[in-house]
Amino acid sequence: MGSHTDSLPTPATPAGRDGLDAILARPERAVLAFDFDGTLAPIVPDPDQARAHPDAVPALAALAPEVASVAVVTGRPAGVAVRHGGFAGVPGLDRLVVLGHYGAERWDARTGTVHAPAPHPGVAAVRAELPGLLDAIGAWRGTWIEEKGRAVAVHTRRADDPAAAFEALREPLGDLAARHGLIVEPGRMVLELRPPGMDKGVALLEYIRETGAGAVMYTGDDLGDLPAFAAVDKLRSEGVPGLLVCSGSEEVTELADRADLVVDGPEGVVRLLAALAARLTKPA
Repeated sequence: MGSHTDSLPTPATPAGRDGLDAILARPERAVLAFDFDGTLAPIVPDPDQARAHPDAVPALAALAPEVASVAVVTGRPAGVAVRHGGFAGVPGLDRLVVLGHYGAERWDARTGTVHAPAPHPGVAAVRAELPGLLDAIGAWRGTWIEEKGRAVAVHTRRADDPAAAFEALREPLGDLAARHGLIVEPGRMVLELRPPGMDKGVALLEYIRETGAGAVMYTGDDLGDLPAFAAVDKLRSEGVPGLLVCSGSEEVTELADRADLVVDGPEGVVRLLAALAARLTKPA
């Protein structure tokens, strides 16, 4: 498969090319899944200010009617991702599902409601202890706590030395999490404390099995997306073609090394979506 007039890029790997070919051949059986922050939304210093790229929702709305489903898989609460993404009530996006808190919460565009179980008790305990722990460490001015409902995250992006603060906090936060039955998930200048058994791979695998998809594309940008990449590898081994896309950044190279296709951040993701939509809506 070579380059195309609608500028649909060619994956660098045979498995990725097979995945894209399967999506193009039978789009009605394909699930297209995306991380939110850094993938559909540019990374910003304050996650509360993160919003989907202005062209992301129109591109998704053009693409969604052609495929089985579009899923946003995020560590954020589902309702927050829906608000920040502007996903509610968009014509064409009735097949959108947001799997929030790594699949612990689910929002369906068709119903506009969120389904969620009770939160893990360790999260409340950690939340209560975190401010004192950060004060005790002391030197890391500018670190701050993000409230995520079923998880809590400590950001170092605004600290005097973000990388040094990140490294200094890894061990004490790991100890705190372990005491309360949680784990620490590192990301791009953020350490998230959350219950074990929640990850994007579990969420994606369960959703693909539920939908009976015949092909899958997953796009992500951060270390938390590696389990979803592994889930696509597992599906491939079971005969479900898949395409792994990295929303590229200089902060995380592990994902780019594993991806079939690397695009230039959320802007590149939007271009990929537009090219896919153009191909799938082209008259036969």
